[in-house]
Amino acid sequence: MNQNKSYFVQSLTIFAVSIAAFLVFKSFLPKKIFSESTANSKNVVIDSLLLEAIEEDKDASEGDTLSNQPISFTAVDGIAFPDEDFNDYKGFQHLVQFFEKLYQLETKHEGNVRIAYFGDSMTDGDMIVQDFRTNFQNQFGGQGVGFVNITSESAGSRNSIKHEFSPNWKTQSYLNVKKPRSPFGVNGHVFFANDTAHVEWVKYKASTLKNLTELYNPTLFYGKSSNKNGKIGLKVGNDTIYKKLSPNKLVNTLVIGNTTKNLKVDFVKADSIPIYGFNFDDGKGVHVDNFSNRGNSGLPISTFNTEVMRQFQEKLGYDLIVLHYGTNVLNYGSLNYTWYEKRMKKVVNHLKECFPGVAILIVSTADKATKYDLEMKTDSAVVPLTLAQKKYAIQSQAGYVNLYTLMGGDGSMVKWVDEAPASANKDYTHFNFRGAKKISGMIYNQIYSGYEQFKKLRANRKVAKPIIKKDSLTVAKDSVHVE
Repeated sequence: MNQNKSYFVQSLTIFAVSIAAFLVFKSFLPKKIFSESTANSKNVVIDSLLLEAIEEDKDASEGDTLSNQPISFTAVDGIAFPDEDFNDYKGFQHLVQFFEKLYQLETKHEGNVRIAYFGDSMTDGDMIVQDFRTNFQNQFGGQGVGFVNITSESAGSRNSIKHEFSPNWKTQSYLNVKKPRSPFGVNGHVFFANDTAHVEWVKYKASTLKNLTELYNPTLFYGKSSNKNGKIGLKVGNDTIYKKLSPNKLVNTLVIGNTTKNLKVDFVKADSIPIYGFNFDDGKGVHVDNFSNRGNSGLPISTFNTEVMRQFQEKLGYDLIVLHYGTNVLNYGSLNYTWYEKRMKKVVNHLKECFPGVAILIVSTADKATKYDLEMKTDSAVVPLTLAQKKYAIQSQAGYVNLYTLMGGDGSMVKWVDEAPASANKDYTHFNFRGAKKISGMIYNQIYSGYEQFKKLRANRKVAKPIIKKDSLTVAKDSVHVE
């Protein structure tokens, strides 16, 4: 009994000493304490190019030549948005050609508009993008979920389409492979059906959500290969219909069949043929493709093969590319993001080579909270990162959405988590479906406000009249006219 009492006293003493030691040394510990981790943290992948960039440029010097200069624009097709200052920069001027496509769609019901939305875990499972797509399709028309991968780590959590696949697909991603066996597709992946002993398959089922109730015009995208024996098998009633694959070009397409609610495709003798994914759209209105990857910083886009992307562009015809990154760039021991600014500027310029004439929109990191002195506050890296993102948007002539300020600025993530019902998760980083819908609305509303400004400027624009030649004399009755 005395012995047990002795052990108890010793344990209590050790516990008391530990608490005292913690209180003594607390003032010497970093104020920043790790925030609550996400449930999916074990699945998060940090792209290799981000890690290399941090190591190479960790001591890069920071310069600022933009914040004190007015930003003026050159007219495009007679349209020039007013000058902007750095703090309020949105860059609508660089979206003029995209706005013009929307205008033709709205007024003449001609053509269609396509948006590629690249992101990280913020858009995983079609979060944010799902509602962003709905906003556009409700306003301008269009049906279909767009481009979908062969396999996806977030397939189980996606509501905009039901997606299943066999486990024997071989996948290469631009997050961790620099030199793939075949070039990456526009989705940053390439898939191979190399298990010759077992047939690889993929299954899609349409959602019950508005505008997504059918798999519209299912079309397979695949790459170039010397294998001319590959084919796909489609189950139609009790029969299986086979269609031959012709992998002759860098990017090939095969229309699978008519619009349907369910689709199952087997890949037979298709080893070594690079498979990219399926597209589902009705060819009208607006279509938005979600290219999200957990752990992505945006830097892997620099590995895109220019010629392959141009062939994707010929078939898909993008009018706007959205880059929504930042979650995986925060918290690497420095508040200087010059290295990221410099590299992402190169990424945007590379995209312009891959997709000539396509407008680009940068969406900044959202607010993120971290524990400081045991209290959740806006992470000290958030504002420096948004400034770096704004700088490379300006330098590369892209539009810009400051998501941090739109959601409320300093301390907003804490409010989004604590409000009832909550709009963000307890990791103080990611939004739930309720918050994702609010965020998508904020991004869409800023774009649409720019479009409304565009229409007013367009109505009052001055366009040079064509020069008419008459009797060897050059005549220009009026130098300009208002359209």
